[in-house]
Amino acid sequence: MEISAHIDALRREGALLADAAARTDLSATVPTCPDWRLTHLLRHIGNVHRWAAAHPARGLRTRLDEADAAEVLGPQPSDAGLLDWYREGHAALLDTLTNTPADVECWTFMDAPTPLAFWARRQAHETAIHRIDADAAAGTPGPEVDSALAADGIDELLRGFLTRDRSTLRSDRPRTVLVRTVDSPRAWHLTISPEPLAVSADVANEAGVANEAGGQDAPAELTLTGPAHDLYLLLWNRLPDEARSRLTVDGDADLLRLWQETSGI
Repeated sequence: MEISAHIDALRREGALLADAAARTDLSATVPTCPDWRLTHLLRHIGNVHRWAAAHPARGLRTRLDEADAAEVLGPQPSDAGLLDWYREGHAALLDTLTNTPADVECWTFMDAPTPLAFWARRQAHETAIHRIDADAAAGTPGPEVDSALAADGIDELLRGFLTRDRSTLRSDRPRTVLVRTVDSPRAWHLTISPEPLAVSADVANEAGVANEAGGQDAPAELTLTGPAHDLYLLLWNRLPDEARSRLTVDGDADLLRLWQETSGI
C-alpha cells in the first residue's frame, strides 16, 4: 500500500473510533482488552498518536526518551475532555504524516521502505485494531476493515512483529500454519519453532499453484482460510466467536489455541 492509502485508512479508522466512543459510556469495559475500560483505550491511543507523530515531526534518530515523551504527551485530560483530546491528537498525527517530507530520516522499530512509510502503516493498523476494540466496547460492530488494509495488516503482524526476537510465539518443535485470504491474492506460510516466527509471504494462494520460487506450497498442519478482515481480527485475537463460521479451519486446532495464548503484542 502507498503512504497515502495508509494515511487515508488512519483518517477513516480514527474517525470511526471516535464515533464509537461518542456513543458509548466511557466507563464501559472493552471485551477485547479485558483489563481496560473505554477511558483506558482512548488514553492509550491518544498517547500513541502523539508519541508516534513526534518521531517524523522532529526527525528523531533515536526513540523518544522519557523526558521528551513527557513533554510530547503533555498533561493528561480529565475523562470529560478525553474524547476531544483524542480527536486533537489524531488530527495532529494526520497533519504530520501528510506534510512531513517523504525523505525524512527518523527512528523506526521495523523494516520499511522509508521511515514515513513505516509510521503511516504502523499508525493505520494501531488505529484500526483499536477501532475494533472501541466497537466492542460500544456493543455494535462498525464497518469491516477494507480487504486490502486487512491483508496488509496481517502482513505487518506476521512479518513485522512476530519475527522479532521479543515475540513470545514459540513452540518446542516446529509447527506449520498456512494463512490464505479469499478476497486478496495474499497468503503466508508460517513455521513456529523455538526461534522467532519464520514466514514465507505470498506463497501460492490456491492448491497446486506454484509460489514465487517456482515450487509448491509447503504442507501445513493448520490452514486458515477466509476473508482478510476476519483473518486480520483472528490473528490479532479480536475476532468474536460468532464470526468464526466465516473461516475455514483445516488441521490441528491446538495450533490455533497456541496462537491465541502466545502471540500477544
